[in-house]
Amino acid sequence: MSDVLDDFREDDDPDDVDEAPDLVYGSVDEFVREYLRHMYTRPVGGGNARYRWAAEWWKSPEAVARLEGLWRAWEHLRQDPATGSSTWWAEHADHHMAILLSPDGPFARSKDTCEPGEPLPYTDPPAGWFPDMRG
Repeated sequence: MSDVLDDFREDDDPDDVDEAPDLVYGSVDEFVREYLRHMYTRPVGGGNARYRWAAEWWKSPEAVARLEGLWRAWEHLRQDPATGSSTWWAEHADHHMAILLSPDGPFARSKDTCEPGEPLPYTDPPAGWFPDMRG
């Protein structure tokens, strides 16, 4: 009986834990700049526009919190080759982006524009606001 318990204990070695996978994007800013704004190529604008977006998205605490959640969910779900991408779109991106792009969302007063098919407007945040989490 002792041999079985010893084998079990050896398999339960805390030093034998898999490391977290490397991040593709080192920050929410890199995720927005390099990926998200190219995926959502909606025409945005002020006035009666159906969609709103702010090039300085990082000035809105709500937007930063929602985009940070989208980035972290994307980094996690990308590792599921079966349904991860679909899950991210259906349960995360579609929900949060509908709110962010809404005319009464956090960018309601934005006058930034882009044409259909163009990436969402983007302005670099101040240096050091979003440090690279990859080290």
